Amino acid sequence: MKNSLKLLTVLLLISNFNFGQDISQKIDSIIKSTYENNPNIGISVGFINNNEEFYTAYGKLNKESQIDINKNTIFELGSITKVLTSNLIAQAVIENKLNLNDFIDDYLPKQYVLNKNLMHKIKISDLASHQSGLPDLDLRKLVKLNPQQYVSTVTKNTLSIMINNCSELTDYGIYRYNNLSYALLGQILENIYNKSYDEIIHEKIINPLQLSNTLTKNFNVKHITTGHNPRGGNQELVKWNDFIAPAGLVKSNASDMIIFLKAVLNQEHTIAKAAMITEKIFYKDENREVGLGTWMITDESNTVYIKLGSSLGQSSIMFYNRDKNWGIIILLDQGNSKLREKLYNDIYETVLK
Repeated sequence: MKNSLKLLTVLLLISNFNFGQDISQKIDSIIKSTYENNPNIGISVGFINNNEEFYTAYGKLNKESQIDINKNTIFELGSITKVLTSNLIAQAVIENKLNLNDFIDDYLPKQYVLNKNLMHKIKISDLASHQSGLPDLDLRKLVKLNPQQYVSTVTKNTLSIMINNCSELTDYGIYRYNNLSYALLGQILENIYNKSYDEIIHEKIINPLQLSNTLTKNFNVKHITTGHNPRGGNQELVKWNDFIAPAGLVKSNASDMIIFLKAVLNQEHTIAKAAMITEKIFYKDENREVGLGTWMITDESNTVYIKLGSSLGQSSIMFYNRDKNWGIIILLDQGNSKLREKLYNDIYETVLK
């Protein structure tokens, strides 16, 4: 009987290993085919399935380099930073530093003076689920002012004027993507911890997970990719200032993001406990279900949590299935949302679903 149980255990392990190998080979095939059709684009992918890690990468560090991209090559995460910011907010909830139903009024720095029409209306969860109704930065105008470093003209005073001059929330309770909301979430975190956002994200995510290639302010390293705009021209990676950093600051690689996903999928980990708070539905309409910094795609047998990252020069996507215990990060060195979404559809619909 004991021998039979041992044999069954061995067979299950072999079966799971072969299943994981089969999935990784299929993902690699999709990535390889994509690269062959787009040879000027660099791609790095990390996949975790039942705690087994798989990586694949294609392309060079930049057009002038002969160095191959690999799992340690650094890309711009863009708005995937919002997943980290919302996780920090959820960790603050666990620590009883705030409540998601709290109004933002008492948490904002003193430079913000809310109009009386806005007082006791906007909740912290409204900021994190993009339904606050607050105005947002006009990225098109910012790009015209400085095409390479489009957030460089945003100052502390810029944000204060936008908030203090807002007298009506015309679309409160309706989903509208908002970078300014995440800038405010970062400042709320700074207020409750009395530390900078940079210090907080290092203390609660980067350092505990030993994410040695996850960078914030200083990203002047050799193994970082060059950004490219949708037409293929060089695009500088964004230097986010302190005020709006929580919306898109982080640079990282496939290896570190798989470590993060491992923590997210490990239900005993603090980061996972926080992630499960962010995975609750805070907004729903006929087109989408939205948590805190993440979106949900649900069908009859799957719930997938997903976040896109975009800048003018790079694209990324992270998505995972908690029930089936897998997750994936895809990093592109070009601002190419169509290719990123094609990769998501090809991998999810044909391999993971």
